Parts: sequence; C-alpha cells; structure tokens
Amino acid sequence: LADMTKLSEGAIEVGPNIRKIEGGNGPARFRVMMSDGRHSLSSFMLSTQLNCMVEENKLAPNCVCILRRHVTNILKDGRRVVIILEIDVIKSAEDVPGKIGDPTPYSEGQSKGAQSVPNPPTRPPLQPQKNNEMNKGLSKIFGKNTPSAMPSTPGGSSKVVPIASLNPYQSKWTIRARVTNKSSIRTWSNSRGDGKLFSMEIVDETGEIRVTGFNQEVDKFFSLVEAGKVYYISKCSLKIANKQYTSVKNDYEMTLNGDSSIIPCDDSCDLPMVQCDFIPISDLESRDKDAIVDVIGVCKGVDEVTRLTTKTNREVSKRTLNLMDMSGKVVTITLWGEEAEKFDGSGQPIIAIKAAKLSDFGGRSLSASFNSTLMINPDIPEAYKLRGWYDKEGHVMEGQSLTELRSSIGAGNTNWKTLCDVKTEHLGHGEKADYYTCIATIVYLRKENCLYMACPSQDCNKKVVDQQNGMFRCEKCDKEFPNFKYRLILSANIADYGDNQWVTCFQESAEAILGQNAGYLGQLKESNEAAFDEIFQQANFNTFVFRSRVKLETYNDESRIKATVMDVKPVDHSEYSKRLIISIQKLAAQ
Repeated sequence: LADMTKLSEGAIEVGPNIRKIEGGNGPARFRVMMSDGRHSLSSFMLSTQLNCMVEENKLAPNCVCILRRHVTNILKDGRRVVIILEIDVIKSAEDVPGKIGDPTPYSEGQSKGAQSVPNPPTRPPLQPQKNNEMNKGLSKIFGKNTPSAMPSTPGGSSKVVPIASLNPYQSKWTIRARVTNKSSIRTWSNSRGDGKLFSMEIVDETGEIRVTGFNQEVDKFFSLVEAGKVYYISKCSLKIANKQYTSVKNDYEMTLNGDSSIIPCDDSCDLPMVQCDFIPISDLESRDKDAIVDVIGVCKGVDEVTRLTTKTNREVSKRTLNLMDMSGKVVTITLWGEEAEKFDGSGQPIIAIKAAKLSDFGGRSLSASFNSTLMINPDIPEAYKLRGWYDKEGHVMEGQSLTELRSSIGAGNTNWKTLCDVKTEHLGHGEKADYYTCIATIVYLRKENCLYMACPSQDCNKKVVDQQNGMFRCEKCDKEFPNFKYRLILSANIADYGDNQWVTCFQESAEAILGQNAGYLGQLKESNEAAFDEIFQQANFNTFVFRSRVKLETYNDESRIKATVMDVKPVDHSEYSKRLIISIQKLAAQ
C-alpha cells in the first residue's frame, strides 16, 4: 500500500475483534471483525484450516490483509456469515499505528452511494447484545448456502460449495471433487458381527477430505467410483477426523449414508489431480515413528513379490522397493496386497506415495498402507524435476540408505565388501554381528546332511525324531505327528576374485541357490539319487548377490567366524555396472 493511512480498494483491515466461538467438541472456530476503513462487519469466520494464523499470532487486531477467497452462508434468521478460505497478511499488526479510519458497523441493504452518507443505516447495526445470539447460531448451524455464482448440481437444489467450507453444522451442501485415492474393500469379523468398508480421498481447489462407506454403501457406491474421476457428492455425514489413521489435511471426515448421492461430473479439467506435501527422504530421520508422510523419488530397485502369512492365518502379498530423491538418500518402501502384485518397477520410474507410514524397522523405512496412494510417473512438476535430475546426474549416485535391514536390491547404503575385505577388516569381531553384501560365485556345495526332517507345525522348524512306527516326535512341541516337512541347511563355499568363504544357507536362501524347494529335493533324495546329485551340479559356478551376517563364535574353546547368508539375489548387471563405474570414478579422482 502506498499510503497506509488509507486502505486501498479491496484491502481489508482486521478490526479489534478476533473471538473464539465456545462450545462443541470439534476444532476451534474463530469469528473475526473486519473493516475497510469506512465500515466494519463482525460476521466473518475463519475456516478451520486457517486457525493456525490466529494461534501463531499472524492474524492479529489491526493487521492489513487481502481477502482472496471466501464462501457465504446464511443463518436461519437471514444473517450472512462469510467463511474465509484464503487470506494474506500484507502488513503485520506491529507495523500499523492503530485503527485505520472511523468505521461504522455495516448493515445489509446499504448501497455504495448510501454508505458515504452519514445518515443512520437502514437496518440497525450489530449490537453487542446480538453477539451472543450470533455465536449460538454459528455454533449450532451455518444454515443454507447463499445463492451464489456457484453452479447447481444436476437435478439438485443445493449449490456447490468448497470442501474447505464444510462443517458438521451445515444442512444442505454439494461438493464437486476428484477422487484421488480409492481403497479396496476391507472386511472385519468380531464379537459384534461382520462388516465391510471402503474409503476414498477427494480433492477440489480448496482442500481435501476422506470419505468412508460401510456395508450397504459399499454395495451401492464402490463399483460406481473410479480414482481420478470427478463427482458431485452430497448428503453425507461429517464428523471430527481421526488423525491417527489419515494424513488428509482436514479436521473433518465424511461418511456415506442411505441418503448420500454421488453423481459423475464430466467437466473436471479445473480440479487438481492430487494434493501432496512431499518431504525430502533425508527428513525422515527426524520424523517420529508411525508418522504419516508424502514422499516422491526414483525407484532405484525392486524386489520380487513374496507372500507371507499373518497372525490371523491370512496370506498377503508383499514387495519392497528402494526410493531415492535429490537429497541423495534412499529409503525402503513396502507395498502390500494388490499394489505389490501389480507393481512394475522397470525403467526406474518416478514413484510418489501419499500417506505412507514411517517405521523405525532397520533404521527408517516406509509402508504403503490401506490409506496410501501410490502414483507411478505422476503428471506433476515434482516428478518432471526428479526425472531430469536423475537422468542427468542422479543415476551415477550410489545413494545412502536410511534402512539398514533391507534386501540387496539397488545401490543404497548396502555394505559392499569383497571377501578379502571381510577378513582384513575383521568383520564380525565386535560385540555385535556385522552385515555385508558381496557378489560371489558358488564353487562347492556340501550336499551331505543338507536336508533334515522338521516339525510340520507352521511356526516350528525343529528337527523331529522318527519313532519307527509311522510317527515323528517334536521335542519342542512335545507332540507326535504322522508327517514331517523337509527343511534345508546348506553349507556352501563361495568365492570372488580375491578369496573364498564357507557360509551357511537356510531354507529360503538355499532354495534360491539350488533352484528347487526343499519338499521336492527331499522326494528326489529318497527316489532318484542321480537326479538329486544333478541339481547340485547345476547349481555350481552360479554367481549371486549374497547378503551375509558374520559373527565370531566360540565352541569347545575354539573361536571362528560363522557366516550366515541372510539373502540371495541374482546379479542385476545394469546396477552392478553402474556401481563399478562409480568406483572407477572415485578411484580416478584420488
């Protein structure tokens, strides 16, 4: 403003009144008196997303602001309430000498001409005794939406309002929003009965909100709604959001009910695709465990999908991938279920994940949960910036991983060593075991005693004793079984260009080396010794990426290094070549 003694047209001074509306269990609501230097009006309300401006004292009496976006509601008695959606402070309260002008309360019905005449307003100004009544009205209901320039819904009587203006006190509203994330259907069963639900996240130009449907609403709406499409949504219930389960930036969440309506909208180009608040991967180290975060990065490497059994005996698919951003840090992200099964990491795509859950497993790692949104090569500026950076310079970076206990995919913070390094650096001689990764070749497999008969119980792998009567006894379970399962414990000698090492491979890693499962190998050993031997011959001289654990152990007063293979992967020659190039560049720079 050129002259701060006068307010420019369109600039608004916050008057001497910012009042918190008491009552209700939801977020605080602030009522604000505004003045343009000539008139004042006390029926402004801050949307809850702007509460921080008052709490941080950015919005204070006498500061000068520009009101950029708002929506008007009408109370049952006809008075207007203006909900402020976006406001900028252009001059702080400390820089303003005091109240500007001598504003009088504004009354509806005044024309611009009448406003300059010092006659009494046609309607009595808002008096102090009316303030309590208005506060009660605001606390109970924001009433109907004003007939504004906003479009009507197809066949509906209520007007379209912004998501940012929604609150539980409104009666009739319709929003026009894009579905950015739609979950699969989840079921539950407990002492109170069975049920199912799905949730989705929707966004418009003012904000986002989470929507959940249960049982009948799942049947009615799940197949109708598609991620990425735009819909008119109305007549849903609103309640205080449970921040423990969502990172959606809204104090409220929406529940579908029997009266709810979802109608497709074809005119959608003006609505954003998604709202993310990406944080650098390097910042994950300072975030609390279980925090919900949005991240974006390059998929440096990806594991094959695996299946595991949960505590409730349910099988679920799992896949891990490594993500690196321009901070040079790498984090492991776990995908679950359908997302894990269909994920394709070829071509090192840009991956954006909204609402990933942060874990402290192995340092720092992320999990894409039920409420997360996974986007591959999204059409957003951050993705294009990352693509350009990675293709130009990022692809030669090894990166530093925040996740210690992870597979050997990609580069990351893997503790790459040669077998000579393991001995010369005395790995495993400390109080704790050491982990290292190497590329080595199988030079000998000891097939004698590589299989044993194990307890068939799901969580027990102890050796069983043949009772010679068709039963097999497990001492740990203290039970006899009519069957057993074969398990592998394979001793292998692996070598690289400089040294060799004996390692022990248990079930999964042994099966990966031999290319067969333990059950089939057990059958072959009993029925076809020649075929059994051939499998071991075929496995010799194959090269893998080994991730091993080494620890000095003492047995019968003799100390020796015990090496156990934790993970076996085929060599990704593209990644291996890149790592060799990086090593050459480092050596050349010395």
